Amino acid sequence: MELGGDEIARILYVSILGGALLGYALVASRGNIGTLLRHLMLWGLLLIGVAAAYGLWQDQGHRLIGVQQERGGVIELTRDRSGHFHVELKISGPSGSPPQTVRFMIDTGATDMVLSRADAQRLGYGEGDLAFLGTARTANGIVRTARVWLDEVSLGSRTDRRVPALVNEGELHVSLLGMGYLSRFSRIEIERDRLRIAL
Repeated sequence: MELGGDEIARILYVSILGGALLGYALVASRGNIGTLLRHLMLWGLLLIGVAAAYGLWQDQGHRLIGVQQERGGVIELTRDRSGHFHVELKISGPSGSPPQTVRFMIDTGATDMVLSRADAQRLGYGEGDLAFLGTARTANGIVRTARVWLDEVSLGSRTDRRVPALVNEGELHVSLLGMGYLSRFSRIEIERDRLRIAL
């Protein structure tokens, strides 16, 4: 793994700081070098343990919620602890409403983008704006749906306008992203715990 300029500078600063602290400790302790070395070893082991615990916590946090990042025109998602991929889209709902970030679970077996009632409300769709004229079959049975048109939907550096979506009238805890939206992209690939979307 190659280190960037920022990483090299951080390592250099930490090394200088560590050298200064070590020099100060040696001068302050003078004849008590044995005790000083024991204390330095204990502090070193403690710092290594804290760093390892922090790294493990970061890794587990990523596994729990999944990670989304963009590199070179490709959005890469990591599978979360439940085995699903989640993605965040920036969406402008009805004309004039401010954009909101909405978290979706990717559902390649679904056709449409499906919003939960809570997410639809955050986007600016009130009860009077939704006409539940359609139906959809879900794991919990048949639910009514309302068709809406989203002014703008952005994933990374790509923005689509006038994107159709459904609002689920039932108890949907997370919005779902189906193939109707995902098929807009040139390539989608899944490799183990990674899903990549080429913008």
